[in-house]
Amino acid sequence: MEVTTNFSDEDAAAMVAELRGTFTSGKTRSYEWRISQLKGILKMMEDNENEIVDALRSDLNKPAFESVLYEISMLKSSCKVALTELKHWMKPEKVKTTIVAFPSSAEIVAEPLGVVLVISAWNYPILLSLDPVVGAIAAGNAVILKPSEVSPATSSLLAKYVGQYLDSSAIRVVEGAVSETSALLEQKWDKIFYTGNGRVAHIVMTAAAKHLTPVVLELGGKSPVIVDSDVNLKITARRIIAGKWGCNNGQACISPDYVITSRDFAPKLIDALKRELERFYSLEPLESNDLSRIVNSNHFDRLVRLLDEDKVVGKIVHGGHRDKSKLKIAPTLLLDVPHDSLIMNEEIFGPLLPIVTVDKLKESYDMIASRTKPLAAYLFTNNKTLKNEFVRTVSAGGLVINDSAIHLAVHTLPFGGVEGSGMGSYHGKFSFDAFSHKKGVLYRSFLGDAPARYPPYTNGKMNLLKALFGGSILGILRALIGLVGCRSYPKKKSE
Repeated sequence: MEVTTNFSDEDAAAMVAELRGTFTSGKTRSYEWRISQLKGILKMMEDNENEIVDALRSDLNKPAFESVLYEISMLKSSCKVALTELKHWMKPEKVKTTIVAFPSSAEIVAEPLGVVLVISAWNYPILLSLDPVVGAIAAGNAVILKPSEVSPATSSLLAKYVGQYLDSSAIRVVEGAVSETSALLEQKWDKIFYTGNGRVAHIVMTAAAKHLTPVVLELGGKSPVIVDSDVNLKITARRIIAGKWGCNNGQACISPDYVITSRDFAPKLIDALKRELERFYSLEPLESNDLSRIVNSNHFDRLVRLLDEDKVVGKIVHGGHRDKSKLKIAPTLLLDVPHDSLIMNEEIFGPLLPIVTVDKLKESYDMIASRTKPLAAYLFTNNKTLKNEFVRTVSAGGLVINDSAIHLAVHTLPFGGVEGSGMGSYHGKFSFDAFSHKKGVLYRSFLGDAPARYPPYTNGKMNLLKALFGGSILGILRALIGLVGCRSYPKKKSE
């Protein structure tokens, strides 16, 4: 596939029109087409794994382990789930009807929306580009994918291979930056799926509003971790590290953003985190091949600004080393930074982890509630009461108890944000649903035509229909008796 350059509004309009023609032809609606395209994505991953790993290393210095496990394997898993379940997903769902429509039957039919736009992010540029596309294809849509220009090697690879493995009459990749994205957003879509930050999400929603286009927004936020003293300390430390630094060195939307623990327990937790960090990444983490680099110098400078704020200097209890020539910052722990500091008010999206202490863990609920609702929230405890309180009290896109980030891999759970962390969800069947319209269909015969619904209207008819809508069998019987009793008959001539 050729890389799109100098992409204008006219080019975007022409491409959308071409794909809309394909969709209108009905080509993308067939089960066979959907299956063939899902198999194409699966084969693309299998045939080009080494090249994909190289592209991710070029863009992010991402370890091959993370590239294979968190991008390629997870995407392949999404394809396999869709391939296995698609026939079931497509099957109309039979539903009950009411006595008002008796006799009748009804079903919910999932139909594709049309031509959809997927705008993806740079931190997981394979997974976050193609996972929504899997859902869009499974639902029978035509798709244009706009990968992030911040990960150029992966963007180029997607442009190259999507054209080779998938149907270019219905699935396209547009490379580029702001101008190309703007040209795409000027068009009328049947759905827009955006993964990224809140600032750009406002732009996406504003553009979508012009055409009343529905959107899914997968954003981020400051995902908190509450740590109780009643835990397996070593496993807790390892699982926090896996979700923070083991996921793209903190450059993940569900990465733990800050930890809340009790004042008395904080020293033990910090010591455990230090031990495991040194075990995983050595005493020289800037030299470790198991840590991704910061994506570019702009993001590096932003993270350094958070670290070097006057309010934060002196709060580092582990790490803090940085090397701009390598775009690397060591895993860093900070203790009790001021609540009004930048690091406590901006999404970190990097290897810095503030630890906030409280007298009682219940104080953490107010702290979390005072901020924008996060994409994820985590709790580590063996205390059943605390678990129940956490689930009942904390509002977030998703919750995980005694681990972090791993819910991303559970396709039976919806993945998505709430309020400032996003809207809509996907993964597994939720991806299929995100790109489908659930069309209600009611079937009736010509039998059972009720005169009560037609003029001339009478009190008896009204009472019967009110009883029907009320659903009371006794009320319906009474209304029927009343209707018969109120019926007037013409007098006989002999009378």
